[in-house]
This record gives sequence, structure tokens and C-alpha cells, in this order.
Amino acid sequence: MAIRLSENFRAMFYAPFYAAHAIGSYESEGVDVTLLPSSDPARTAAALRAGDIDVMWGGPLRVLLTHARDQSSDTLCFCDVIARDPFFVIGREPRPAFRLGDLAGVRFASVAEVPTPWLCLQDDLRRAGIDPAALDRTSGPSMAENTAALRAGSIDAAQLFQPFAEELIASGVGHVWYAAADRGLTAYTALVTRRPLLDRRRDELLAMTRAMTRTLRWMADTPGREIGRAVQDFFPSVAPDILAAAIDRYRALGIFAPDPVLKRAGFDRLQAAMRSGGALDRAIPFEVCVDNSLADLAVADPRLAG
Repeated sequence: MAIRLSENFRAMFYAPFYAAHAIGSYESEGVDVTLLPSSDPARTAAALRAGDIDVMWGGPLRVLLTHARDQSSDTLCFCDVIARDPFFVIGREPRPAFRLGDLAGVRFASVAEVPTPWLCLQDDLRRAGIDPAALDRTSGPSMAENTAALRAGSIDAAQLFQPFAEELIASGVGHVWYAAADRGLTAYTALVTRRPLLDRRRDELLAMTRAMTRTLRWMADTPGREIGRAVQDFFPSVAPDILAAAIDRYRALGIFAPDPVLKRAGFDRLQAAMRSGGALDRAIPFEVCVDNSLADLAVADPRLAG
């Protein structure tokens, strides 16, 4: 029986999930995984809870929110994939000496499509001694709209992911002011399932985790141009040169996890951001949200030794 895996939404920083299919990692581990599309993270999470899918990839943020609403929730992360924040602050003018406090003096647009990027950035600002409310901040337009506004000069900086960032950089219109990955580990995207399914189909999910381990090691050893060719069909509207450069920038920043073990430090940093931003009113234990037992076995498997 196939594992029904749902994507969260289509995004370039999810490249390892697409690469696992493209390079045959699941077939190599003898597990049948069917990829199902989704354009709405909230609906994907609801489908997992309803049993309409078996596994999703998504933010530990949503797992934390699920446990905050329902202490009996059985949703958990079991395989880390995106270990750092993949968003950038892109400005119209070069600022090689940029500091987060500089955002208080410019017209800035933050990400509106999903909550995690702004929650993490507002926490960075607070840690730097800056009140997020002091920013001249727009929240509502899409990243595509904010990219157009940056080109038009109606804003000075925008919070973006790839390929928007790379396209602006390549055109000379945009400059990297801040790469959020530089803050360090932030648990961003993992494979997520429910405890009963993990217990019932443990061998299949272990094979799935081994496949992702293979893929993550391939991503670490493979140039962006080759990765881009493998996943190009998932991003047909992105020029190959932009796709390759964007993936290489992500690789250099350590966005893709080196192994599937979700680190407590990254989980704690995400949860701290959620609490400082008002998304959580209490701490949720790491052990409630994360089961690293399959990831530990995959890392220890001598067949996958790097």
C-alpha cells in the first residue's frame, strides 16, 4: 500500500522533497510513496488529522499549534528536512553593513502567505532590541506583488523566498540585506504524521526516512545546476540559471538539513519565536512534537554512511 504524501505548497526551498521522487530515492529503499498536491497548508494539516493522507511535509509550527489547541493530539514530526529559515530581506539599495535596526527606517513588506517567516523575523528584531511595531510594515500583498512593488520603488525592502530573491538579485534591482538562515537552526519543515500510523507502518516510514537521508546527502554533494535539472519539472516557469543559483544559495546557507534528526535547538528557537509573537501562550515539550527514533536508525544505517 502506498504512503500518501501531501506537499505543503509548491516552494523551491522544498527541493529535497521533490528530489526524492526525481532521483528515485524511495524506489531505492523499496517504499511506495505517492505525492499529492496541495496549495493550502491548513487544509493539508486538516487532511492529515482526518486520515485522508498518511504523511505531509510542513512546519513544526503547525504541529506546535495543533498540540496547543488539543493536548491529546497525536501529530508529530519524524524526519527533519529544512533546518534553517529560507527567507531573505531583499532591499533596493546595497547595504553591506545592514543591521536589523535599519528596517525601522524603510518601507518594508513582510510575508503574508504563511505565518512562520514574520514570526521568526519579529523575534530576531526583539532580540536585537527593536520593537517590531516600530516598522513601517505592509502585510497583505503576496510575495509576487511585493516583488513588483520593490521593482517599482514603492517599497524599499521585502521579505521573500526563492526564486523571487534570486530573480531580483540577478536583475540588479535587489540586494540581500539579511538571510534569516544566518540566525542558526530554526526547525522549519519536516515530515509529519500521526502516532498511530507511525506505530502501525513503522517499517515503511523508516524506509521513507532512509530515502530522505539519501536525498539530503545527495543535495549536500551535488551542484545546484544538477539539482535544478532533477527538479525542473516541478518549477517549469523558473529559468534554469535562476533555479540553479537559488538552490546553490540555499545550499551555502545550510537550509537543507544534513541529516533527518530534528535538533532540539532548532525546535526551541522556533517555539521561542512563536511565543514572543503571540502565536503560543505556553511551552509545548519537544518530546510531544518530535519522534526522532526513525531518523536515528536511518543515520546509523551503515548502507547510508556518508
